[in-house]
Amino acid sequence: MYLPFGYALLAVILAFPATTQQAASADGMTPFDRAVVTPKGELVSPYPNFKSVAKDGYRAYMRAGCNGCHGGGGGGGMAAPLTNPAWIYGDDDDTLFRVIVLGTGSLSPGLTFGKFGYRRKSSEAMVGPMPHFGEIIKKDEDVWKIIAWMRSVHCEQRATGC
Repeated sequence: MYLPFGYALLAVILAFPATTQQAASADGMTPFDRAVVTPKGELVSPYPNFKSVAKDGYRAYMRAGCNGCHGGGGGGGMAAPLTNPAWIYGDDDDTLFRVIVLGTGSLSPGLTFGKFGYRRKSSEAMVGPMPHFGEIIKKDEDVWKIIAWMRSVHCEQRATGC
């Protein structure tokens, strides 16, 4: 009696993918793929006016679960706060994109992040590696929007702004 209902429910679930699941970029590359094949220093945000997409970035930040470690407002938790005046690996577009999508240290698949030559520029009480999100966040656009939101929070903490 319950078996046909179970099959029907499974068919409905498979027919409608989760709304948080996103398609890969138009060229079929995940952010992880893009970070691996793009030469160091060539990843540049398409949002120079980061404040224009900061709200979308916050939603993407929450959807990806970044708040679980960095806190809902970016103030930290078990991971480094995003509100510090200096970020551990630097604050240029290329570095931030790769930190998010490749992860760091032993949590970077194949130690990819370190192979690009990135090293810590500052330290923090939290010294653990960051997991990679380059296959969890499916579109480059969402990574860039998360970075835009991070910059909007981070700039408030800098004496010189951004």
